[in-house]
Amino acid sequence: MWSNSRCIAVGDVVILWMTREDIQPIVVTPGKELNGRYGVYRHSDLVGVSYGSKISSRNGKGFIHALRPTPELWTLALPHRTQILYHADISYISMWLGIKPGSAVAEAGTGSGSFSHSIARTVGPTGRLFSFEFHEQRANKAREEFARHGMNEFVVLQHRNVCKDGFGLQNEVDSVFLDLPAPWEAVASAKQALRKDRIGRICCFSPCMEQVLRTVSALNELGFTGQTPTPFENFASNPDYFVHPFLVGRAGVTMYETLTKPHDICSAPMQTVEDAASRLRDIETRKEQRRLKQIEAAARDKKRKRVEGGEGEQSNDHSKRTKVAQLGGESLPELDFFGSPSGNSSSIQQERGPHTNTISPKASEERYIVSKPFGEVRGHTSYLTFAMLVPSTCDSTRSKELTGAQPMGTNSASLRNQRNAGFSDCCDSRGGETLAFLQAGR
Repeated sequence: MWSNSRCIAVGDVVILWMTREDIQPIVVTPGKELNGRYGVYRHSDLVGVSYGSKISSRNGKGFIHALRPTPELWTLALPHRTQILYHADISYISMWLGIKPGSAVAEAGTGSGSFSHSIARTVGPTGRLFSFEFHEQRANKAREEFARHGMNEFVVLQHRNVCKDGFGLQNEVDSVFLDLPAPWEAVASAKQALRKDRIGRICCFSPCMEQVLRTVSALNELGFTGQTPTPFENFASNPDYFVHPFLVGRAGVTMYETLTKPHDICSAPMQTVEDAASRLRDIETRKEQRRLKQIEAAARDKKRKRVEGGEGEQSNDHSKRTKVAQLGGESLPELDFFGSPSGNSSSIQQERGPHTNTISPKASEERYIVSKPFGEVRGHTSYLTFAMLVPSTCDSTRSKELTGAQPMGTNSASLRNQRNAGFSDCCDSRGGETLAFLQAGR
């Protein structure tokens, strides 16, 4: 996926970071220019520059950063053809579906390709991603992007309506992801696409609760179950070992609501007590000056009206003018941190003690990374419905072969002893389930 070289070359996809809200992808083409808010940037200026470099505009008033594409950055910069999945959802889906290098995944609803790029990076060249999109124009756009990003070798994109025509896959994929308006119509074909020799997992992305209810009903009718941690989870998570169906925890279909709470991060200086006190004194001084100016302005207005209108002098006006005249020649008292005149600051300092002045002046120059949540943010993103398909019958031949298989560097006798110790509470000598475990499964 994308370029692995250190420097930018002609034809590379580059993510241009202008601001946090303005991130644009470009294909480096000599002769083209990008018109930004603070200047013009030529594509030819990017050739030979290392990824992550700071590029100045032609007029020198602006700059951008040229970044190497990643699925995370591509999600923020891609051209939106549909609503997309962000990494708050993608990371959780990948974890629950158990997607890893070499996995085979089926995706219904390619859309803008945000989820596809992340899963393609996870499965890698040894895996396979089957992606289906019912909208022909969106499918063609996504196919062009996959080819330009070097994903054609392990991503198979088809223009297909899986709700009506199915996936066209039989016993081929390890997990299925459905991002459809009516995912319950594709559950039956998803069951056919899942492998039957191991636990298959499915996830449905739905923005509305009504979709979740109909999807859960379809999953229950077709034999899907939920997933709960069991003492045998280490066996279930390893596809190289066969797991008997009754050794997997039985539960209802699991649903999660994805919520986001992003934070605004900034670098703030560390203020000392003296800095805070000085700032408060400045604020109080400015407030007092502003109040006196307002009094003087009001007195001038009244004097002007009295001269123009022939109004008589009023006693309260005379008292105010007298007070203003008295305060006009006086200097404003400087307030300390506690609001008292600066003349008493020495006594307050003696009460505090000499240790208050031991703070190094460099402390005010230190800066710390702080964060706070945004004031307005869309918290709800989706409902994620997870279920798994447990093999309905136990292949005794497959089970015996795996039980007798010996990993490299492991003694077969000790391996059998470890397995017998782990399964002795649940299986009898014939490999069947005990009555206690059957009751627990019910």
